Amino acid sequence: MSREPLVLAQDLDGCYGVNFPHHERHAMQRREFIQTTAAIASGLLLLKPKAAFGYQANSAVRLALIGCGGRGTHVATSFSQNTIAQVVALADLFPSQLEAGHTHFDRINASLGRAAIDSKLLFRGPHTFEQLAASPEVDLIQISTPPFFHVEHLEAAVAAGKHVYCEKPVGIDIKQAKQALAIAKRVRPAQSVDVGFQCRNAPPIAAIAEKIKAGALGKIASVSAWYYAPASKEKVFPGAAHDEYRLRNWLWDRAISGDILVEQNIHIVDLCNWILGARPLKAIATGGRNILTHAGDCWDNCQVDFLYPNDVRVSFVSTQFGDYGMFEAGLRLFGSEGAATIPYAGQVEIVGSQKWSWQDAPASTATGKFSASGNFQDNLAFADRDKERTFIDSIVNGPAHNQIAAGVETALSCMMGRMAGLRHREVTWEELEAHGETYKLGMDLAQFS
Repeated sequence: MSREPLVLAQDLDGCYGVNFPHHERHAMQRREFIQTTAAIASGLLLLKPKAAFGYQANSAVRLALIGCGGRGTHVATSFSQNTIAQVVALADLFPSQLEAGHTHFDRINASLGRAAIDSKLLFRGPHTFEQLAASPEVDLIQISTPPFFHVEHLEAAVAAGKHVYCEKPVGIDIKQAKQALAIAKRVRPAQSVDVGFQCRNAPPIAAIAEKIKAGALGKIASVSAWYYAPASKEKVFPGAAHDEYRLRNWLWDRAISGDILVEQNIHIVDLCNWILGARPLKAIATGGRNILTHAGDCWDNCQVDFLYPNDVRVSFVSTQFGDYGMFEAGLRLFGSEGAATIPYAGQVEIVGSQKWSWQDAPASTATGKFSASGNFQDNLAFADRDKERTFIDSIVNGPAHNQIAAGVETALSCMMGRMAGLRHREVTWEELEAHGETYKLGMDLAQFS
């Protein structure tokens, strides 16, 4: 898999969608100036003044957000502040979420000199994805609903000819993964579909990945990867019935989220697949629910050993419990000529015969701060912004993206680890595909109409 070109900032004083103190913002701008200079020297893609597909550089790509929770709101806000996309429509299952989103994006639009959202483009209930897909006033649909619904919503949006930004994972079981692969074949040539693996676009990670792929580590033998996060916080809504409680706390529910490997840890597994240029052949895993006692059935820890082609072994470990301020995520790759460290927070570097480190890196190697919405202020500070700019450029200038198959491959990699853990034995890729694993929602969404 090749790295997407970065779309770089045209205005270093522009709004990045991250609120830094002045001295931190200055440092970030200095780093971005270095990045921009290097990019121009190496011929990376810059936004073109004239757009294809009927868009002008100063006109808006009309964005509809389905799923007005924390992550969805953060990403759509970043689209608004960092690209020509404008939020014109909102959809959510719950009135409270829709109202909060409406208030927020009217404020964002006003701050950018844009019109408020037309009340006719506010949709609530279980059929909102169909209403958005049918709307002629929408160009792009951002799917930020709970993972169980991603593929269903993706199918409607692609069939309607919309551009799509779909959060990970692309499917929570084998049935959904195969459905997504069928959808990928129906994406039109000028239709752009991205999957939310923004870590690939974080400038330090993109830079070190390029060097690793060029052979800076020599023959890679093993990878150590980790994701240590706090438990997700309960969303309390007095009087909520059982089904509503499940949906509002979907991170706790395996059928809705896919469990911690498929929902959250997937970012690290995706970086392994991308940098190694392959998917795992088999996995053996263990894990469980040792600490958490709240409702739900998701694990709070797991350990997975993946075997990749060329006998490369990846050891991954994750915890998702506690609230004592610790958050660490990243990976280390070990090769014949050197080793690379790629953390969310701390020094991004290569040691060995081709020693290298990210320019103007933060002095501290302390752990980062977890953000449920993905609003990180460390090595991922510009990940969302650069991902979104690259995606919008694919819409207005081309070539169009179709990232569904790659997204499915990473989701399946995580499902293989999950299956190995649940079955307490080794699982191969071929066995995973043949198994036909499915999860049922176990509720009728009509009750939320």
